[in-house]
Amino acid sequence: MENRTWSLRVTCFVFFFITSSSAEFLIRQVTESKDSSVLETEYNLKTNLGLTRVLRNQRPSSKIVTIGSFSVIRERSEPYESSVFEASGYKWRLILYMNGNKNDGGNNHVSLYVRIEDTESLPTGWEVDVDLKLFVHNARQRQYLTVSDETVKRYNQGYREWGYAQLIPLSTFHNPSQGYIVQDTCSFGAEIFIVKPVKQQERVTVLSNPPNNVFTWRLLRFSTLQNKFYNSPSFLVGDRYWRLETNPRGVGPGAPHLPFNLEAQGFRPNAVATTTWGAVNLRLRDQLGSNHRLGYSAAWYPIRPGYKVGLNIIYIRDLRGGYLVNDSIVLEAEMVMVSVTNIVPI
Repeated sequence: MENRTWSLRVTCFVFFFITSSSAEFLIRQVTESKDSSVLETEYNLKTNLGLTRVLRNQRPSSKIVTIGSFSVIRERSEPYESSVFEASGYKWRLILYMNGNKNDGGNNHVSLYVRIEDTESLPTGWEVDVDLKLFVHNARQRQYLTVSDETVKRYNQGYREWGYAQLIPLSTFHNPSQGYIVQDTCSFGAEIFIVKPVKQQERVTVLSNPPNNVFTWRLLRFSTLQNKFYNSPSFLVGDRYWRLETNPRGVGPGAPHLPFNLEAQGFRPNAVATTTWGAVNLRLRDQLGSNHRLGYSAAWYPIRPGYKVGLNIIYIRDLRGGYLVNDSIVLEAEMVMVSVTNIVPI
């Protein structure tokens, strides 16, 4: 009985081992036999080893090199150097390794570089910062595989050549289903943009309680004024002119309010015209005491003149006592914060 049990255990173990091995082989076989074009396409469009690969419709703006009879030279290890071309005010060459630049880690890949030329004419200590993108044409999809690493390349006397050793895997590039080689022809390209750091910056400063920030407007003959909006004279605070606005007959149905608006106007001469931050205390002054009606408003005022922000701080029927004295009211704006913009060197 024990022998039979031991024999059964051995048989089950052997069956499990064979089944597991067969399953592993079957899984590997199915995985390896999947449509390789799907796997390779996923590889192309993902970030790999710091490179970003995406497809786009637009042709490269700086250079395109098309190579026919590719099968004749596909096994060559030495690089192909393109003719000199001009881009962004400098001269360049494409340097292409069909079987990878093995000295730069390009095994099993196509390698592509851009070298700056005619540097003898550049001043001593020259440096050129470049936003570099390299391309492989996918003729089947009529798109360009765009390869970059989102870093600025600094060309100088010590580094005259930049590019990507692992531009595209040879397995992908040579795969007929991928579309990079069609009718024994392939194309590569480059896009070179010079990055010139700005020497100035726009600096926005918010001033608290700037000079001359209180403006007072006395509206005379109040009872004789029409049902329309009246504007105060303009006043300058910061870099911008402002004015107050009201309607002596009020606005709104039923019991109308006295509207009280601050309106942004134009800019002083030579000011930098930008959106302006304005924070203001709006007051209807109590001319016989200190019971002023007060409202606070803060907003971004656009560049265009005429934008206004306002409050309703009193009903027309409540304009008595110290608010309406000798048929006049006094409106006041206290600009507690205003932004000014300057262009300054970095």
